[in-house]
This record gives sequence, C-alpha cells and structure tokens, in this order.
Amino acid sequence: MAHEHLDDVKRYLLDLQDRLCAGLAQADGEGQFKEDSWNREEGGGGRSRVLTNGDVFEKGGVNFSHVYGAQLPPSATAARPELAGRSFHALGVSWVLHPENPHVPTSHGNVRFFIAEKAGEPPVWWFGGGFDLTPFYPVVEDVQHWHRVAKAACEPFGDDVYPRYKAWCDEYFYLKHRDETRGVGGLFFDDLNEGDFAECFAIQRAVGDSFLAAYLPIVERRKQDAWGERERDFQLYRRGRYVEFNLVWDRGTLFGLQSGGRTESILMSMPPLARWEYAFTPEPGSAEADLQNFLHPRDWLSEVAEGVPHQNSIEAPL
Repeated sequence: MAHEHLDDVKRYLLDLQDRLCAGLAQADGEGQFKEDSWNREEGGGGRSRVLTNGDVFEKGGVNFSHVYGAQLPPSATAARPELAGRSFHALGVSWVLHPENPHVPTSHGNVRFFIAEKAGEPPVWWFGGGFDLTPFYPVVEDVQHWHRVAKAACEPFGDDVYPRYKAWCDEYFYLKHRDETRGVGGLFFDDLNEGDFAECFAIQRAVGDSFLAAYLPIVERRKQDAWGERERDFQLYRRGRYVEFNLVWDRGTLFGLQSGGRTESILMSMPPLARWEYAFTPEPGSAEADLQNFLHPRDWLSEVAEGVPHQNSIEAPL
C-alpha cells in the first residue's frame, strides 16, 4: 500500500483530535486541554491532551498516537500469525470523558488504522473504531438521540451497517464477569477492510466526525441537573465497572501495553476517582436500581424502556 494512504489517515486523525478538543473545551466552558507530546524509543510517538477539573469534565483526554516498528511482539501476533515478521504502523485517536455531574454520562470513542507490510507480499491493513455511552442515571430520550446520530453516520454505507456495528458494540463492551453491558452501547467495528480503502476510510471518518453531534447535546441538557452525595457515591461505584472493563477485557489497552506503548497515555482512560463496595445492591425502585434496565442489549430506536421516566427529547442534528 502506498504510504500516501498512511499520510492521509494521519492528517485526518490529527485534525480530528484538534476538532474534538475544541468542541469539548467549548462545552466545558472553563477547562482547557494540556498537551504532552511523547516519543517511543522503538519508533513513533504521539500527543496526549488531557483536561482536568473543568466546569463539566472532571477528567477528559483526547490522545493521538502513531507507533511503528520492524515487527510486532509475539504476544500481539499469537492470534494473528499472518502478521509475524512484518513491519507495522498503528495509529489512532482515542478519547474518554469523565464528567463530574453524575447525570452527565461518561463517554468513550476511538478511530484507528493498522497496516503491516513485508517485502514481496500484499500489505495487511484494517480500520477500527466506534463510540459508546456510559450513563449512571440514564434518560431514554438521551439514549435514543445517541443512537439516532450513530445510525445516521452509518446510513450512507448501507442499511445493514448500523445494526451490525451496534450489535458488535453491545457484544464488545460486555463485562462477562458481571453479566452486564458497560453502558448503552453505540458503534464498534474492527478489522474493517471490506471493499476498497477509500470506502473503509470514509466509514472511519463518518464515525469520528459524528461523535460531538451525538454527545454534546446530552452534555448540555444534563450538566445543570442537581446532584448530591448519594448520586456522587453511586457514580464512583459505577466508575469501578469502567475500570474493570478496561483492565480485564479491552483489547486496545492490552495491545498498547504489550506493544510497548506509553503507559500514561494508555491508562488516560481511567477515571480520576472510583470506588468498590462489597455486594452493593441499590434500593428497590430507586433511580440507582433503574440503571439495570439499561445494561443489556436493546433496540433503542424502536423500543421504549418500561418503568424509566422520560424527559423532553433532544432533536438529532440536521
């Protein structure tokens, strides 16, 4: 694969990082992202941008990385033997937002590209990415807005794309040891190399470009909602699930650590505070207990969650 493709992807990812940071900082109103550039001894580097103690976001990060090398470590090729002995480039942007207000959902997303090459053989390449939403006090209309924007991003590429990527997200962000989803899902795709490069790249851009339209209207509606010690304690307890997923199940975290990535940037996704409580059970009929109605796969665009209070809907952006 000609390296101009790699350069095109890199330019897009750097621009996406800039746009995400600008939009999120504006939504916060007070906090600013601080940049930390870094180099990887084996090849490559990145720029990490982190916002802390803002008016909305207790912690937010938007990271770009581009790492490369002569070959992947054995731990990364065990399941993909066709990659052994190939040079590689792995680049992407990942972001995570941990708001202070428990009524504002946590959210995560990433878009990435991987290519491995060997003289005399065709390159092995693929795109991956997606975004997902993790509310603590969910509102049905917010979740439906989230999925409407996700579906609209996928529609130019076929009617089957949103259902497939939505189902993949539900399956991927599943805590097997808790028997629950991490949140209310969104989109997830990996190993995308169907068709030609241009269409796959277009899908990646559509996902990355739609995140702010999906997330910021929810932030605007919820950031003034009242909360107190009870809501904060529950938020910190549920953040523990987020940590559990990232350290036990997340393939991106594992690949980053196994390939010698920068630990501080890889673990940027962790919340600033979290708590664990032994055998916690929310009070029956409480808002905290209602969360369980959301933590399983659901067709949010055609179903209505029973027993969950509705609020005014958020209009999807034009």
